[in-house]
Amino acid sequence: MDYLITTARLGLRAWNASDLESLAAMCADPEVMRFFPETLNPIQSKSLFDRLQKCYLDNGLTYFVVELKATRTFIGFSGMLYQTYEAPFTPCIDIGWRFKKAAWGKGYATEAANACLNYAFQKKKVNEIYSVCPSINIDSESIMKKIGMKHEGTFKHPALKNYPELEECLIYKIVHAL
Repeated sequence: MDYLITTARLGLRAWNASDLESLAAMCADPEVMRFFPETLNPIQSKSLFDRLQKCYLDNGLTYFVVELKATRTFIGFSGMLYQTYEAPFTPCIDIGWRFKKAAWGKGYATEAANACLNYAFQKKKVNEIYSVCPSINIDSESIMKKIGMKHEGTFKHPALKNYPELEECLIYKIVHAL
């Protein structure tokens, strides 16, 4: 499958059936999922996979598969999704990422997120993008800052009300200068 977005090291593309196993393994890792309520079982991973495929088919945006171009190895996902949960800034397009532990600390998340921003602004003509993470997720917040996003405040995420350690989330935003 051809890449929709490329960087020096990474290729980002739409999902295909062969990606489900890699997605499920990543989402079953407790360390990868430490800022989420729980790890995902195979059925939940399949549901996420189906949602990501549908989002791409519906509007050309999704959390894209991220591969190392040199080996075509799955290392995670990065991209944009429409969000409609109840919050002061929704509905909106948000940018997010999730990477296998073996891919951490190499700058891949920042590299992929920057490329996704460019794709959204240039190809999809998106004017503003948000990003959200639990207040305790300093690694994601660091990436938000590195890609030029600005802190907009905090809010209590409605999907995390039963998880007090995760409920308070940071809101970051970037606006494309036309």
